[in-house]
Amino acid sequence: MSISPGTTLRGIRDRKPLVHQITNYVVMNETANATLALGALPVMAHAGEEVEEMVGLASSLVLNIGTLSEHWVEAMLLAGGAATARGIPIVLDPVGAGATRYRTDTARRILSLADVTVVRGNAGEVATLVGADAEVRGVESISSVLEPAELARQAARTLGVVASVTGPVDHVSDGERVLAVANGHPLLATITGTGCMSTAMTGCFLAAKPDDPLEAAAEALAAFGIAAEDAAEGAGGPGTFHARLYDALYALDPATLDGRARISEL
Repeated sequence: MSISPGTTLRGIRDRKPLVHQITNYVVMNETANATLALGALPVMAHAGEEVEEMVGLASSLVLNIGTLSEHWVEAMLLAGGAATARGIPIVLDPVGAGATRYRTDTARRILSLADVTVVRGNAGEVATLVGADAEVRGVESISSVLEPAELARQAARTLGVVASVTGPVDHVSDGERVLAVANGHPLLATITGTGCMSTAMTGCFLAAKPDDPLEAAAEALAAFGIAAEDAAEGAGGPGTFHARLYDALYALDPATLDGRARISEL
């Protein structure tokens, strides 16, 4: 495998790619700060009047459906169309797909009208998009009938994307290969927005490694998981963990990252 999150992180910090994010207002500050801490540049433009122009300046586009309204959906479709026309990689986070018809239909609409590169979601969200039985409560995955590795493989084949399914162990697939990522910490589940942050990280790594979205997606999850492991050391609970997570992303060392990444091919 040519997987090297350290090399890709070094590329992010050298190039400082612009990552255009149309995301939800619950986590907009968190994902922007996480992007900056890692070493990339965020722009959180969602006005329909400018998204096509803005995405033309970016190295990747992140679409996150966490807090939907119709004008945001239309902006996502405009940006997705412009990114597709320019060959700019797109990451879709189908937050809460399966909880309501509107969310599920919006995620499927984006997939049908834009050339999405990576779908990053939890098991319930991804299972919903491939038509498998799943339970999603609010934006949290409760259950899925498919094992995560098989779900990732099936989703990649069905949707024509790299499927990045996060959980206690993350699974990333292009429909053939499946990579398991075992980095992370339970405190990630105690604060809002960490899934959205991992999607933003995927956008950063994809911007630096657009020719291999499978490995870029796995490397992003490994780097984010390692930062969580570091942030948890000495954290007194969710509040201090949250603050320390930005510091840990900033302090990630490209020279040691490869040795710490727990990425295996199944």
